[in-house]
Amino acid sequence: MKRRTLIALAAALICPFALTGTALADWAPNRPVNVILPYAAGGGTDAFARAVAAAAEAEGVLSVPMVVTNKPGAGGITGATEAAGARPDGQTIMITSAGSFLLTSELKDTPVHPLEDFEIVAQVGDLDPAILVPMDSPHATLSDLVAALQADPAALRWAHNGVGGAHNVAGQAFLDANDLQATGVPFKGGGPTRAAVIGAQVDFAVVGIQQAAGFENELRVLGLLAPERDGIASDVPTVPEQGFDYVEVSSPIVVFAPKGTDPAILADMQAAFERIAASDAFADAMRDRGNVPEYLPGDAARARLEAMRDATAGVIADLGG
Repeated sequence: MKRRTLIALAAALICPFALTGTALADWAPNRPVNVILPYAAGGGTDAFARAVAAAAEAEGVLSVPMVVTNKPGAGGITGATEAAGARPDGQTIMITSAGSFLLTSELKDTPVHPLEDFEIVAQVGDLDPAILVPMDSPHATLSDLVAALQADPAALRWAHNGVGGAHNVAGQAFLDANDLQATGVPFKGGGPTRAAVIGAQVDFAVVGIQQAAGFENELRVLGLLAPERDGIASDVPTVPEQGFDYVEVSSPIVVFAPKGTDPAILADMQAAFERIAASDAFADAMRDRGNVPEYLPGDAARARLEAMRDATAGVIADLGG
């Protein structure tokens, strides 16, 4: 879901309390805000969280800093569980890959669920999945890869960053939609997944498009699993424009607050993150990492996750959910 779609959705669902540029009367933490990031440092979600914290300080959004704390484990569920149990006083928030959080929670019996155990503050970005191969792969195009998959079903191996994660579901949905088979190999995070492709441990991978930034001499991106081309890697064709079916599954970067957070504090939080997402500091940081800000208010972010849940129900069932 790219920028013009997001703008339309935001306009339809924007909360009446999204007050960009006004003082934050109710969200006024008196000590650094704990930003739980339920993944290890160095990945795409971590980059978003740290860019948010830096932009908040640059823009003077709060009188105290946001401090990112990595809490990896159980595919993001360890940190999410801690965030859900925090006091709902505005001192603790979570920034995470909401697509992976949602789909993992749908696939497995997890202690927390994004649509049930949190207040959804805002979306600040998105990680669209792409199909990548090593630069020296014999598959120069997506059609080449599909032909190889058709010629020898299940002979090829593909990498993703964990069963039930957004990129795993996106890749499996692509295979299912085109009646293809391949052997999935999970890795812990986008960086290790990318390394597996570069090292030819697998034949292809489905990871966030931003993972290719800076590795153009080692990776070839065959297609973007999205309805529109990427705002930065605009030379990469989408999967549908190459004539193949897919299910739209991405990984929205969403800000969550503990359930029960006061609506007035949530209103200020949403206004703050809208301001951050619109700032030059945030845009510059994201551009350096091969990505762009994509803001949605809380209600629209929730609606998007609900739509993703419904669209992927069949794939989740096939994966064992």
